[in-house]
Amino acid sequence: MNSYDVVVVGVGGIGSATAYHLAKAGASVLGLDQYDIPNDLGSSHGITRIIRLAYYEDPSYVPLLKRSYELWHDLEFQSGKELLITTGSIDAGPVGSDLVAGSVLSCQEYNLDHEIWDSSQLNEMFPGYSLPENYQAVYQPAGGFLLPEEAIVAYSSRAMTLGAKIHGREKVVSWKNHTDQIEVITDKATYYGNKLLICSGAWTPNLLPNLSSLLRPERQVVGWFQPIEPKKYAPENFPVFNLLWRGERYYGFPVYAVPGVKIGRYHHLRQSVNPDTMDREPNQDDELVLREFLNEVFPSVAGSTLSLETCIFTNTPDEHFLLDQYDGLDRVWVASGFSGHGFKFAAVIGEIMANLAGGQAPGYDISLFKAGRFAIG
Repeated sequence: MNSYDVVVVGVGGIGSATAYHLAKAGASVLGLDQYDIPNDLGSSHGITRIIRLAYYEDPSYVPLLKRSYELWHDLEFQSGKELLITTGSIDAGPVGSDLVAGSVLSCQEYNLDHEIWDSSQLNEMFPGYSLPENYQAVYQPAGGFLLPEEAIVAYSSRAMTLGAKIHGREKVVSWKNHTDQIEVITDKATYYGNKLLICSGAWTPNLLPNLSSLLRPERQVVGWFQPIEPKKYAPENFPVFNLLWRGERYYGFPVYAVPGVKIGRYHHLRQSVNPDTMDREPNQDDELVLREFLNEVFPSVAGSTLSLETCIFTNTPDEHFLLDQYDGLDRVWVASGFSGHGFKFAAVIGEIMANLAGGQAPGYDISLFKAGRFAIG
């Protein structure tokens, strides 16, 4: 009764998609999460999460993104829920900045529909933006945002419909690699699997200690602020953005589902944390980081603070993902290190992990994400 083809640890964005794709492929699946499903303690929450095809980080992400779009729309069809809201996306920075150049490169390499605007053209198209004269913006109409909590519910529900067992509030304490199976010990029971897939975000180093030097959990804070002219910041009038300002990168969303425009700064205060003991209560310093940006760049959004929320990035040294076998064990695989930009890929990463667990080729070039690119020790 406690034996499965695959045990998936962590049922957030990546884990729920992985459990679904495994179950869809006919595997018997157990998904385990130490918290509720969904929850607001890890990296897969926050009402809205950006998705964009123009990808300055590396053009090789674009094929994965194209597949993600297909899979998110498929999940929408299956669940009967809208999970991907299209607003367009803006990548903006000073003329000649790496952010703009990288975004343009990915658009050109993969022939993505896009436009390049100066700040006055951006303001004319979308009056909620009023960037300085020396700024350029790459507009990509396919950009938008996902609904992370809704997506996790949809993937978990579909996985269960296909026969997967999903357990919340059950913490994995340890695991053992035996000759013919993996033993997984939780605070409630012991299970056995032919394969073990670790998708546990900031808690991954606890279960895979050899990766502790590569995975750095980081405290992140986002805020929702009252716009002075709300109509300018409705989804149809305000594309999501990824913006370079004074050497830092900020991101933002239109008003949706909860009051206010959502704003964050990548790597916030650069605080490395233990996810079990971190300060989860936002403070005045957290608010000030976001408000200083708003006062300078989006003064029409610098109304009252409506809400602040913490989450966690799990960063690799180069901020590219980690998708690989663990320690050379063919029964144990890890998906982690998403470095604050992974949720948009959850659908396709789930498909890739299911393929790997089933002994198949991943279906995509994932060489960028192999642990061997780092010296582990």
